[in-house]
Amino acid sequence: MSLAQVIQDAWNKQAKWLVVLRPLSCLYKVGFDFNKSLYAKGIKSSYTAPIPVLVIGNITVGGSGKTPLLIQLVNHLKERNVRVGVISRGYGGKGPFPAYVDVIPHPEVVGDEPALIVQSTQVPMAVGPNRQQSIELLLEKHELDLIICDDGLQHWALNRQIEWIVLDNNRGLGNQKLLPEGYLRESPQRLQDATVIEHASQADSALNMHLAPSQPYLLSASAEQYFNPQQSFYAVVGIGFPQRFYQTLQDIGVNAFQAHEFPDHHDYTIEDLHFEDASPIITTEKDAVKIAVLLQKYPDYQREIWVVPVEAVLSDACYDVLHQQLQQHGIQI
Repeated sequence: MSLAQVIQDAWNKQAKWLVVLRPLSCLYKVGFDFNKSLYAKGIKSSYTAPIPVLVIGNITVGGSGKTPLLIQLVNHLKERNVRVGVISRGYGGKGPFPAYVDVIPHPEVVGDEPALIVQSTQVPMAVGPNRQQSIELLLEKHELDLIICDDGLQHWALNRQIEWIVLDNNRGLGNQKLLPEGYLRESPQRLQDATVIEHASQADSALNMHLAPSQPYLLSASAEQYFNPQQSFYAVVGIGFPQRFYQTLQDIGVNAFQAHEFPDHHDYTIEDLHFEDASPIITTEKDAVKIAVLLQKYPDYQREIWVVPVEAVLSDACYDVLHQQLQQHGIQI
């Protein structure tokens, strides 16, 4: 198990030994606050796009349901004739950047999440560490009304008009400590400065969402096959909070599975998909976009690989707030 996985597991369990990392958390806070102050004082410059920017992010490390939420918002806006584009850092992608994400994306170039977003929505999208360059690339190719920035909540080099923070109640704020003692990127007080979307099956806030699984499908299936949730699976997963996927499996009736966890944005090899018996693999859509590319290199690979799609279901209040915010910035819906 890698060091990153050890720390991730300790965060999830709120292990007491994490206190030894507190000096590093103090250094992180000093560096974070100093960098933010440089932008606030104008010592470092920030870019303001010619159209409104909505940032969707979180204050925690690891999965929060942000990508399904973004996909749902993009589809919602496209249905209402809002010309929307998306930018992202492109974690896991090797570039060169900025990179335009084609309809048939290459996750090894642009990253797994951007590949999934474009496959699901066909939205214009560009990725790269320099968000200004990504926005300029999009605007060279498309006339847009709105830019949605996937993550980048702490990217002060990009000014934004609207901020949405996804807070997953399954994880909460953990031990409420900053990195690396805890998994917070920022203090909990940051939640007071943005629109917070509560990710929970039974939410307390009117602004909430949950993930609804759909029928699993076979990756690279040559013929339609019946999904049998009663069989045994190898659950192969490389996301920030794999426990959510395991809960999804149980929700669809899959109880017999052996978990094989990898770090978030893991670059799969064919050896990762080899197991002792012929039991099928079951995985997430985010992992599937990279596994599908890998299988193209190994056409003789025979094991069944099932993919579990999920869709973000948002409360009506989320859409009401979104429409109000966009209208405040001149976008009529």
